[in-house]
Amino acid sequence: MALILVTGASSGLGRHTADALADDGHDVVVHVRDPARLTDADGTARWKGIVTGDLAEPDEIRDVARQACEYGRFDTVIHNAGVLHSPEEITVNTVAPYLLTALMDKPARLIYLSSSMHRTGSTDLRRLASGTATYDDTKLWVTALALACAFRWEGTTSHAVDPGWVPTRMGGPGASDDLAAGHRTQVWLATHHDATPPTGGYWYHRQTQTPHPASRDEAFQARLLHLLESHTGVPLG
Repeated sequence: MALILVTGASSGLGRHTADALADDGHDVVVHVRDPARLTDADGTARWKGIVTGDLAEPDEIRDVARQACEYGRFDTVIHNAGVLHSPEEITVNTVAPYLLTALMDKPARLIYLSSSMHRTGSTDLRRLASGTATYDDTKLWVTALALACAFRWEGTTSHAVDPGWVPTRMGGPGASDDLAAGHRTQVWLATHHDATPPTGGYWYHRQTQTPHPASRDEAFQARLLHLLESHTGVPLG
């Protein structure tokens, strides 16, 4: 049985991921922005706990980390939360995963939600500081973060996952990928030990793919981490 945190789990892929892990007997802590969106009828009793906070607000990101740390060291943290077509994309999609990773005790496994759209993201990191980044940019950067973490700490593995274009609230009803398949890779990586590679993979439906070259470029990773440290005032460690 593993202790697992899933961010952005009030609905969509995060909710499916959290429920599947809980149904498999794991201790699941879910993060939600607005607890009012949850009711007892949702079956929330299956979860070990709930942490709350708006990942678009740096102070609340820090508080989410504080709340999560009260549960102890997680076996797996799944950075699922994300937004599309929003001025909050940079903070939610890139800064929040960075800050939570930096502020929390290092888990055995880190999983970051990417997107196939990361392949058209920009390596111009001035967009992060200026607030002009696109969704594609933020997903390239969080993919680079995932792969930068892959060999950083002994005892911690890290992967990036493309869940596909699935018909969630964010993906929209016209999305063409299988919703049921959208969370299975995260669940598998969170709980199994037979992934190849064991760390540093970019995954789509339990198969590895080749990500944007910059995401594996150590010089780009270093520039990104330096900028995120300067932006937040928090080193990755």
